[in-house]
Amino acid sequence: MFHFFAYISRLKYISRWSLMRNSVTENVQEHSHMAAVLAHALGVIRRDVFGKPCDPNACAAAALFHDASEIFTGDLPTPIKYFNAELEDAYRHVENAASQKLLDMLPGSMRPAYESLLLEDDPEIRKIVKAADKLCAYIKCVEELAVGNREFSDAARVTAKALEQMQLEEVSWFLEHFGPSFGLTLDGLG
Repeated sequence: MFHFFAYISRLKYISRWSLMRNSVTENVQEHSHMAAVLAHALGVIRRDVFGKPCDPNACAAAALFHDASEIFTGDLPTPIKYFNAELEDAYRHVENAASQKLLDMLPGSMRPAYESLLLEDDPEIRKIVKAADKLCAYIKCVEELAVGNREFSDAARVTAKALEQMQLEEVSWFLEHFGPSFGLTLDGLG
């Protein structure tokens, strides 16, 4: 008996943004879905708008599993995870050990297909997934601010700056063409 997918299904029990007052709570499973949607979009933009090689489907699949290790580690808040290089490196080792534990819950014949997803071994896909992850955070901030939750003011500013520092034209293009919609009401989207 293999428990891989039973563990993956438990991502819905892990809350995100635990240090922040949220108007709408978010769990890791919901976040992983949105990260996959955005990673796919960034891949399409890279390939179809900028004419660079990219497999949007591979980006989406990697994003679906990018936080799978949090089944064992929980969602460590960003200020803690990136407090200093030593802590960041130690947490990366913990994440890798958790990912390996998940891989060990698969039949041997299936492990290679999931290893590249859980360990994000392609540097170009890793960049897209990281950008999608950061975009998710920024969108969360924009949505919270749109309903008057000032708790996310600083996070929005810091996250926008981090996105800018990534210097990925796909991200800039996405934000220019799709970003403003996230602050609108349902009627405003109409």
